[in-house]
Amino acid sequence: MNDSSENIQSFLDQKVLSFNHSTFIETDPIQVPALFTTKENIEIAGFLAATLAWGQRPTIIRNALKLVTLMNNNPIEFLMNTPEDEWDAFQNFKHRTFSGTDCIYFLKSLKNIYQNHGGLEQVFADGFRNGNTIFSALTHFRKVFFELEHEHRTEKHISNVENGAAAKRLNMYLRWLVRNDKSGVDFGLWKQIPASALMLPLDVHTGNVARKLGLLTRTQNDWRAVEEITAKLREFDAEDPIKYDFALFGLGVFEKF
Repeated sequence: MNDSSENIQSFLDQKVLSFNHSTFIETDPIQVPALFTTKENIEIAGFLAATLAWGQRPTIIRNALKLVTLMNNNPIEFLMNTPEDEWDAFQNFKHRTFSGTDCIYFLKSLKNIYQNHGGLEQVFADGFRNGNTIFSALTHFRKVFFELEHEHRTEKHISNVENGAAAKRLNMYLRWLVRNDKSGVDFGLWKQIPASALMLPLDVHTGNVARKLGLLTRTQNDWRAVEEITAKLREFDAEDPIKYDFALFGLGVFEKF
C-alpha cells in the first residue's frame, strides 16, 4: 500500500470512529429493528425498514414504524398467527412507489420464508453457500422471495444483482445483521455469513465520496462498482471492510464532503 492509500485509510479509520457510534441510530432506519429484542422481529423489522430505505430519512423511518405498528409491534407473531384475510389495513400503505399490493406480497413472502425455508437468515445463508459470495446470497434470496404468485410490478422492490443492480438496500440490511461492530449499531446476529464477505451498500453519497478519494473509478453505481470499491476497502481491512460504509456515508451525508 502506498503512502497515499495509507493516508486515505487513516482518514477513513478516524471517520469510522466518528460515525460508527450509537448516536448514528438516532437518524438512521436501523432504529426500527433496534426497537426489538427477539431475533425474528429484528430480522423482519430490519428487512422492511431496509426495503423502504430510499428518499428522505425521516419519511423512511416514519413509514417503517407505521408498518411494524400495523403488525402489532410483533412482526413474527403477526405473520404466523394473524390470518391473511385480516391484513386489509396494509392495502392503504404507500411509500413512494411501494404500494399496498407490494406490501401485502412482502408479508406473504416473509410468512412463506419463515414457514417453509427456515427464516431470513437461512435463505441468505443457503444462497451464500452456493458460491461463497454475497452475489450468490442475493441471487438465491430473490428467487425464494418471488416463488409465490405475484404481480410483476412488485419485483422492482428487490434488487436483481444478476441484472447489475448495486442492491444498496439489501447490502445495508446484510451489514446490519452480519456485522458485529461492538458499538451498538450493527446487530451481528447472523453467524453463517462472515463480515469479510459483505459488500458496500453503494448509493449516491458513498459513491461520490469514494470517487473524490480516488477509491472508485467506475462512474455508474452498479454491481461492478460495488465490487470495485469493496475490493479497495478490503485492502484497508480484510476482516471488516464494510465498517467503512460509516465513513463514506457520514462524509457524504453529514459533512457534505
